[in-house]
Amino acid sequence: MNVFAYALRRLFSGALLLVVMSMVTFLLFYASSSTPERYACGQKCTAQQLEQTKAALGYDEPITTQWAKFAKGVVAGREFPDDEALREAAPELVTQCEAPCLGYSTGYGETVRDLISDRLPVSVSLALVAFALWIIIGVLLGVIAALFKGRALDRGIVALSLIAFAFPTFFVGQIFLTYVSIRWGLVDTPRYSPIAEAGPWAWLTGLMLPAITLALVYMAGYIRITRAFVLETQTEDYIRTARAKGLPQRTVIGKHTLRAVLTPLVTLSGLDLAGLLGGAIITESIFNFNGVGKLSVTAIARFDLPLIVGIVLLVAAIVITANIIVDMLYAVIDPRVRLG
Repeated sequence: MNVFAYALRRLFSGALLLVVMSMVTFLLFYASSSTPERYACGQKCTAQQLEQTKAALGYDEPITTQWAKFAKGVVAGREFPDDEALREAAPELVTQCEAPCLGYSTGYGETVRDLISDRLPVSVSLALVAFALWIIIGVLLGVIAALFKGRALDRGIVALSLIAFAFPTFFVGQIFLTYVSIRWGLVDTPRYSPIAEAGPWAWLTGLMLPAITLALVYMAGYIRITRAFVLETQTEDYIRTARAKGLPQRTVIGKHTLRAVLTPLVTLSGLDLAGLLGGAIITESIFNFNGVGKLSVTAIARFDLPLIVGIVLLVAAIVITANIIVDMLYAVIDPRVRLG
C-alpha cells in the first residue's frame, strides 16, 4: 500500500478515536453526580449566583448539546461565557477562543488552549532530554551487558539497572533536589529556561536533574530489554553467517544486530515518549516545573472539568500520533515490513 494513503487512513482513524474519547470524557465528567458549577463559583456562592454560573458555563444544557458546542469550538472556535444573553449584557467580559478551542478554565480565567500551550514547551523539553538520556545510555549498556554475558561487567550493569528500577521517581527526584542541588550545591536549582532566550546550555543544565530522574527508571528497563534482544539475535543464522564471513564485531553489532533490535525498541520508546510528552506529573511537581503534568494535578484538585478534558484529549492525540509515526518507521527500519 502507498505510504501516503496508509498515513491518511491512520490519521482518519485517529481522528475518529479522538471524537469517541471526547464523548466518553464528557460522559464521565460532565454527567457525573458532582456539580462543576460549584467549583467554578466557589463554596460561598448563593443559589442565584450558582444558577448564573451554571448558565454562563453552559452546564444547564443537555450533555449532548454541551459536547456539540465543544466539538464546534475545536473546529471553528468559540466565545465565552456560553450564555448569549450574558455576552450581550457584558461584551467587555467576552473571551474569544480561537480554534482549536478546548474550553475555558474559570479557575485560571484563561482558555484551556492558552494554558496548555504555555506549559507544553516545559513538558516537551523535559521529555526530550530524558528520552535522549535513556535511549543512548540504556541501549549502549544493554549491548555491553549482552556482549559480556555472565561476566562481572554484565552482572554489575544488570544489578545497577535493577536498583535504579526499584527506586520510585518521587524518591530519586527528592534526593537529587535535596542533596545534589540544595545541600551539596553541585548543580544550580533546576529550572526551565526557554532555549530561545537563555541559550542551549542554560536550557540543558536547568533540565538535567529532572531529566535524569525520569530517565533512570526508563533506562533500567531499556538495559534489560536491549540485553535480552541482543542475546536472542546472536543465535540467528544471519548473524552466524556474518561472523563466518570474517566481519568485525563492530560491523556485526552495528549493522546487523542493532537493526534487528531496533524494531521492538522503536515501539516501546515511541509510546514511552508519547506518555512523557503529556506531562511527567511527579517529576514536575517535585522540581516545581510548570508543565502539563503539574497543570493536570491542579486541574483535578480544582475539579476544573474543561481543563481536565483538554489535557486528556491532548495526551490521547500525542499517543495516537506516536503510534502512527512508529508504524511508519517500521518500514524504514525493516524493509520486510509492508504497510497495509
